[in-house]
Amino acid sequence: MNPTYLIPVAATGPTADGTGPAHGCGPAAVRTGPTAVRTGPVPVRVPAAVRFRAACPGCRGRFELAAGALRLAIGATSRTTFYTFTCPECAAAVRKPAGERIIELLTGGGVRTLRLHAAP
Repeated sequence: MNPTYLIPVAATGPTADGTGPAHGCGPAAVRTGPTAVRTGPVPVRVPAAVRFRAACPGCRGRFELAAGALRLAIGATSRTTFYTFTCPECAAAVRKPAGERIIELLTGGGVRTLRLHAAP
């Protein structure tokens, strides 16, 4: 099986909400009033045009996919951590392992993530 390397394609233009540049991230705490502070996960702006290069092992097609076309599942082991997509050329369901770098690229690019938990 040939390895597939996901590489984010450079994006330019406004963010997904149509405001600001295509890069940057929000503050760690957001003040909405004189004393109100919201803490927790830091919202990160993701450019609307983020695309990932991928390949299908079945038809050997090479293409670019939007973040919405990919799904990332993070499990307890490397065997249960993977990303999936449907090949736009042959319609095959593709599942590939996701290492730390792939996880970083996909989550940073706005790909939906599912955390898998072991059954008790």
